[in-house]
Amino acid sequence: MDRLQAMRVFVTVVDLGSQSAAADHLDLSRPVVSRYLAELEDWVGARLMHRTTRKLSLTAAGSEILPRCRQMLDLSTDMQAAVSEPDDAPRGLLRLSVSTSFGQAQLADAMAAYVKRYPGVSIDMQMLDRTVNLVDERIDLAIRTSNDLDPNLIARRLTVCRSVICASPAYLREHPTPQRVEDLSLHNCLTHSYFGKSLWHFEQDGEPVSVPVQGNISANEASTLLRATIAGAGVAMLPSYQAGVHIHSGELIRLLPQAEPRQMNIYAVYASRKHMPAALRSMLDFLVLRFPEEPEWDIDL
Repeated sequence: MDRLQAMRVFVTVVDLGSQSAAADHLDLSRPVVSRYLAELEDWVGARLMHRTTRKLSLTAAGSEILPRCRQMLDLSTDMQAAVSEPDDAPRGLLRLSVSTSFGQAQLADAMAAYVKRYPGVSIDMQMLDRTVNLVDERIDLAIRTSNDLDPNLIARRLTVCRSVICASPAYLREHPTPQRVEDLSLHNCLTHSYFGKSLWHFEQDGEPVSVPVQGNISANEASTLLRATIAGAGVAMLPSYQAGVHIHSGELIRLLPQAEPRQMNIYAVYASRKHMPAALRSMLDFLVLRFPEEPEWDIDL
């Protein structure tokens, strides 16, 4: 039995949820997939999955074996990479996690440039507005905006994340332009569900200032707030990587430039330096160059 292939079949069946889907993905027949699973069960001496007409579920033994199979497959990939020629181009699949706003505003274009440079690498980009578990969700690299990272993860700082206060010309025709940060309490402020829901933080004249805000629209990701702001619904605090192009075009007006919203950092986060694939290493180096300390989106804001 090709035990490595049997483990690959098992992992694929679990990930895709059915033997037929795994067969299509691996370009195998359904009977061959079933045979590999049976041979793997014979080898480990335990049933790995409950099979019904509706779904597959792991047995206790299957839950124990699954992460070990993943480790064996990863090790196999690392061994092949170790004996390949040193000038071989990176290749393989990279699964990335990123917020919807940064993914749409910046990372999609960056990934297009990356795969043009490294055509042997495929990107699976997960746009998720939550903190993912890199190991459980099999994410190779997460782009996170934070000042408080999990110390168990490895983080490579990419650049700074600045925010701007802005509103549309239509909104400002109907409401007085705020002159001081305290004036924001008098406006309809569109807020993020998880960040600054009711309190916006600034630095003004070298001193920290916090202003209570409220409004009739909140959302769990910034892209929705951007569209609502452009539509004239209110005043928003938006990341400059997203709002900058709309400020330059005149769709949004930057407010209170003398007050700097609290800055955060943008990191590339991954789980381990051990057995790092060439594709992941090249991606990290690419992102560091792509997103410098003074990013292009902050120019002339």
